[in-house]
Amino acid sequence: MEIRIDQGRIVVSGEVRRNEEVKQENSFRISRRHGRFQQCLPLPSDIKNESPIGATLMNGILRVTVPLSKSIQEKSKPIEVKVE
Repeated sequence: MEIRIDQGRIVVSGEVRRNEEVKQENSFRISRRHGRFQQCLPLPSDIKNESPIGATLMNGILRVTVPLSKSIQEKSKPIEVKVE
């Protein structure tokens, strides 16, 4: 996985390689999945500084932290996401 800042955007790219084998009493199955991905997300124009942007990957979840200026923090409103 690669994360970089490019022209005011955060670019997340990488490659997925998964191999799965299922062995049962009368059958055997192998599944392979390979592919590249890329996601580009725009950064606000008035972020404090690009250097303290950080990222962590834990349990398959990527968390990117971007320090925002006070003006952006005051305008933001959280949105509830329901998972079904």
